[in-house]
Amino acid sequence: MSTTSTDPIADMLSRIRNAIAVNKFEVSLPHSKIKEAVARLLKDSNFIDGVIVADATVGKTMTLRLNPENSNSRITEIKRLSKPGRRYYVNAKEIPVVMRGRGIVIVSTSRGLMTGKTAKSANIGGELICKIY
Repeated sequence: MSTTSTDPIADMLSRIRNAIAVNKFEVSLPHSKIKEAVARLLKDSNFIDGVIVADATVGKTMTLRLNPENSNSRITEIKRLSKPGRRYYVNAKEIPVVMRGRGIVIVSTSRGLMTGKTAKSANIGGELICKIY
């Protein structure tokens, strides 16, 4: 049952949000390089526990381990900022700070995906993908 999504990142974020809402500790989704990059940034920022990419019958699947079993998720809110119908670009000075630094914003720059803090220190702007806290 493969459905084609017009916004695969929004689909990924919705799957994470839904898994957290029903207290699941893992979520599986179709793999893409950009989704894997977003997931790795979430792992590096300590919002999720692990990213596992596995070969499936068609393409690859990605399993995100959100948190240890029987414990609460570290993600309170996860929100898509730039959408296919409305792209949201900012320069380095305009990158927002999420929850006074407790959250992160993921930015797609000319040097790849990075957190807002990293993009600010490298003085490069880009497209705001999502915010997490």
